[in-house]
Amino acid sequence: MQASFIAKRFASTASKSHHKVLIVGGGTAGIGAAQQILGLIRSSGKTYTPGDIAIVDAADWHHYQPGWTLVGSGLKRKHELRRPLQTLIPAPYVTHHNDRIQAFNPDSNSVQTESGKELTYDTLVVAPGLKVKFEAIEGLTKALADPGSGVSSIYSYDTCDKAWADIDALRNGKAVFTQPAGVIKCAGAPQKIMWMAWDRWRRTGRRDNIEIDFVTGMPTMFSVPKYSEALNALRIERGVGGTFNHDLKSIDTSARTATFKTPDGKAETKEYTLLHVVPPQGPHDFVKSSPLADAAGWVDVDQATLQHKKYENVFSLGDASSLPTSKTAAAITAQAPVLAENLTKYLATGKIGGAKYDGYTSCPLLTGYGQLMLAEFVYGLKPQETFAGILGDQAKPHSAYYYLKKDIFPWAYFNHYVEGRWYGRQGFRKPSFPKA
Repeated sequence: MQASFIAKRFASTASKSHHKVLIVGGGTAGIGAAQQILGLIRSSGKTYTPGDIAIVDAADWHHYQPGWTLVGSGLKRKHELRRPLQTLIPAPYVTHHNDRIQAFNPDSNSVQTESGKELTYDTLVVAPGLKVKFEAIEGLTKALADPGSGVSSIYSYDTCDKAWADIDALRNGKAVFTQPAGVIKCAGAPQKIMWMAWDRWRRTGRRDNIEIDFVTGMPTMFSVPKYSEALNALRIERGVGGTFNHDLKSIDTSARTATFKTPDGKAETKEYTLLHVVPPQGPHDFVKSSPLADAAGWVDVDQATLQHKKYENVFSLGDASSLPTSKTAAAITAQAPVLAENLTKYLATGKIGGAKYDGYTSCPLLTGYGQLMLAEFVYGLKPQETFAGILGDQAKPHSAYYYLKKDIFPWAYFNHYVEGRWYGRQGFRKPSFPKA
């Protein structure tokens, strides 16, 4: 009898096509937003009907992507860092539409899905992440599928363990680590894996036989001057080559060469034995072509309130948003409470709350086994360090930060963040905001 009732309840919520809150994306941003919005509605005492909140995402798995660097470093197994998406959606309170978005129609408060459904909403949260463009580099897809190519990338679940296999197998030769020009998720990750490889080879007596080169499409090691200077000093100290403003365009696995576009538009070819590639990234096509996008293709929101600049019932956070800060999971943990506060106030009153996001983000820069440089900053690339008063300047690698990255953050993510109980740098302390 009870099973039959539950089955009917699930069926009724799943078939609902109008939602008070419709969330596009079930990744870190989408799940975090859903849980925190649900929590605020519950705590307010307002009437809540199962299915008032819905998530649209066709993925089978939810991944803890910051952990892929740990997989590439031999510290984690990749299957430990994912969960079935369905298990993280708090049904029946939140409906899951197992579908993909085809188009946004904000003038009619609706979206069209690939299966042909029209879903309508009172408020919309756009959080589908970004697109990693493996196909944009000629020869990369083929190289990643070849176990003997020497080419790997920590930027996907399917390939992150190949990075460790290649790093651990290399005995001598030339190791090239790339970073593309432009916006990517976790801009420190391209060199995190390089530093871990450097330390692996050093500890196993191979470092002197391997030439390491960091080839980046960016002009510096990192966007924040303080940390960039420290990382460049580390690069020089460790004898790692640095080639800047060079963007990878193609790979020839038969010749073991990689071709880069130089600042003057010419092509420069480098030989490699091991090549770790970070592909270019950008907004999803269905976001970029929508009325919600800015000129660059990101969801055009106010950088403080996370509310859309034109459509007041639309909000965005995470990698898909136009927020001018580094695209990281740490940033999302700071953005989600702001979005939840402002959206729930908008639902209740027609006006957003007083919550404002200051651009906080963090990049835990692994610099070797047992050491990590914890970069934390806000808008304007201004450092804002949590532990400096206790452990000193965070531009200096410290073992405590390493264990945060390796052990504490993955534990907190799957045990608390996805349940709406973890607020990033504030830990379990729920942020409070001034009245509007």
